[in-house]
Amino acid sequence: MLTIYKLIPDHEVLLSLEPEELAGIVLEYLHSLPKGDPQFSLHNFSSSHTVEEYPGEHQKNITNALREAWMYLDREGFIVPTPGFHDDMVSITREGERVINAADLEAYRKANLLPKQLIHSAITEDVWSNFSRGKYDTAIFEAFKAVEVAVRDASGYTEKYGTDLMRQAFKVENGPLTDQNQPKAEREATLHLFSGSIGLYKNPHSHRNVSVSAEEAVEIIMFASHLLRIVDSRTPTSNAV
Repeated sequence: MLTIYKLIPDHEVLLSLEPEELAGIVLEYLHSLPKGDPQFSLHNFSSSHTVEEYPGEHQKNITNALREAWMYLDREGFIVPTPGFHDDMVSITREGERVINAADLEAYRKANLLPKQLIHSAITEDVWSNFSRGKYDTAIFEAFKAVEVAVRDASGYTEKYGTDLMRQAFKVENGPLTDQNQPKAEREATLHLFSGSIGLYKNPHSHRNVSVSAEEAVEIIMFASHLLRIVDSRTPTSNAV
């Protein structure tokens, strides 16, 4: 049977982890226990037995850190009170069963950084599936490919691509997607916004591997979603999402 010490023997490393990071270690430990084991109780889990292998002077701080990790699991729905047992006893939930270790929990946390309900419907499926698998560069490429397709369809410029398409569709004087009610400076800004974003976020991701973090990917994908809503607003026959 695993122990917390076997999973993370260095007390300094353990104490350096945030509750959501340490929670993966605690969940992996709980998965190793037989169902109904006394350690499924926070009271028992917080006992000296859990931390007895660590240096004595650090055991109190380690116990507090582990309790914080336990509460994270409870708050996020990975553990739930066990009916028919002492109030303190818990069981692993269905969500918890899908998260076996710290690596799984980290992937879960990153996947949930992207608010699926706020993404434009045109990119929800392709972008979400790639992002949830950690393919952040592909998710960004798919998001901005959708922007390009939307602009092409809405403008009618079926033979134009990339930044050239954006410059024509949002041409300041007479672009089919240009809002002529806006001041000239804003029309120019919109043109630059679309052409610059395609040049910066779609084109590089279509030609080479681009390293990007989950957090940065979320920001870029939400920006693409915003651009799609602008296209919706400039397309009389479309249904804004």
